[in-house]
Amino acid sequence: MKLFYGEIIGDQVIIDSEEQTHIVKVLRMRSGEEIFITDGKGNLAKGNLVFEGKKVSLEVKQIQNDLPNFRVQLHIAIAPTKNIDRIEFFAEKATEMGISEITLLQTEKTERKNLNIEKLRKQCVSASKQSLRFHFPIVNELTKFSDFIKNISPENTFVAHCNEKLERIDLKRLRQAQHDTAANNSGKITFLIGPEGDFSDREIQILADNGVKAVSLGSQRLRTETAGIFVAAWNYYENLM
Repeated sequence: MKLFYGEIIGDQVIIDSEEQTHIVKVLRMRSGEEIFITDGKGNLAKGNLVFEGKKVSLEVKQIQNDLPNFRVQLHIAIAPTKNIDRIEFFAEKATEMGISEITLLQTEKTERKNLNIEKLRKQCVSASKQSLRFHFPIVNELTKFSDFIKNISPENTFVAHCNEKLERIDLKRLRQAQHDTAANNSGKITFLIGPEGDFSDREIQILADNGVKAVSLGSQRLRTETAGIFVAAWNYYENLM
């Protein structure tokens, strides 16, 4: 399947301008070739390429709407790493494994304050197409910790921190714990992943006071981006069960 990004409005399909350039100048595709277009919102169009000068359009053959998404949608709020390549790697791999939303979290120990969000969004679109995803993840702007926790649903929100002195649920038991408490009825789950150096004690206490349960990701200490990928892989596997 040759998958590209564009707009699907009713029976009209508009191929994204950057995708048109890629089709013509990089892939050097020909008129009549079959391609697929997704809008990243669960809709998919199939058709044949039509070239009109420098403009590329689609002769639509079929449109599918509201294609299924993952049963449990995962939102990871993660502190950006000092080396931005590592958070970009996380975003790419988490996208391939079906993450629904990413929020870059500004915590007390977050060192990086400047982010190119548009670049990160484009990388997620690229990873979505590569993995044949028809629902693209939402990538939110850098958000202050204090602002983020104002809008959480405590019963479906968890934090992965490294403080072994505090009670933490083993990730392997988390889904069962949710079922036992009738949580996750919304089909959504949110994980907070801290920065290098972890969340501060104050932030961990604030989360606990707000009803957010802590989760252990195992006996080894994971880097920020590794923890994020680990949670994304866990959710991907759980959705397959």
